[in-house]
Amino acid sequence: MADEEFRHPRLAALYDALDPGRDDLDAYTALVREFGARRVLDIGCGTGVFALRLAGLGVEVTAVDPARAALDVARARPGSERVRWIQGDAAALPPLRVDLVTMTANVAQAIADPEAWRETLRRAFGALRPGGRLVFETRDPARRAWESWNREASHRIVDVPGTGPVEYWADLLDVSGPLVTFRWTYLIGAEGEPLTSTSTLRFHERAEIEAELTAQGYVLDDVRDAPDRPGREFVFLARRPDGPPWAPTAPS
Repeated sequence: MADEEFRHPRLAALYDALDPGRDDLDAYTALVREFGARRVLDIGCGTGVFALRLAGLGVEVTAVDPARAALDVARARPGSERVRWIQGDAAALPPLRVDLVTMTANVAQAIADPEAWRETLRRAFGALRPGGRLVFETRDPARRAWESWNREASHRIVDVPGTGPVEYWADLLDVSGPLVTFRWTYLIGAEGEPLTSTSTLRFHERAEIEAELTAQGYVLDDVRDAPDRPGREFVFLARRPDGPPWAPTAPS
C-alpha cells in the first residue's frame, strides 16, 4: 500500500512543492537517451513528474502507481493525456513490450515485502522486450542514511503558493534489520491537527539484489553510482536476455 503522502489528497498535492528539484531524474532521463528507449514503463510513478518529462520528449510512457491521490495530481498536469496511467502495483499491468522499466527515487526500497519485490521483478521482466532493460536505485545500507532522519536534520518550512507556509520534519521510528520505519509530520498553514505519513523502506544489500535479479532471469549489466548522491546509492542496470521468453524461478 502506498504511503499517506501519496494517498492523502492534501499531501499528494503538496508533494512536488516540497521536493521541487528532482535532480535525481536527470540521470534516468540520460539513460533513456543512452539506451534509445522509445517505450518506457515507470513503476511507482507517484505524481507523474518523470513520466511527463519523458512524454514531453516523445517517449511512449505507461505509468503505474497504487495511490489514487497521486495519480489524480498526475492526470491534472499539462500533457497528461500523452501518458497511459494505471492505478495499482506491477500486478495490475496489462500485456506490454517496453524498451525500459524504471523505478526512480524510493520506489524499489518502498516495496519492503520480499515476495512483493520478487513479483515486481517478475512483472517488470514480463513487460520488457528481449534485450530491454530495468533500471532502479537503492541506498547503500553501509551509509546508514536513517541516522539523519530526525527533526533536527530534516526540519523545513516552505511557503507554498496558494497554501501558505508548510512546516515538516521526519522522525525515525524503528530499525529492525533491513527495515527502517520513519514518519513525516506536516503542519499546513494555521491548521491545528498535523498530518502524518509513515513509511517503511527495505535497505537491500547489493549482493542480495544481484542474486534476486539473476534468479528472475535478468543479466546484470552494471551497478553505477548515483550522480546526485555520489557514494550513497547503487543504481542497478539489468537486462532481459535476447531470445525467447524465460520462465522466472518460483520463490523458495
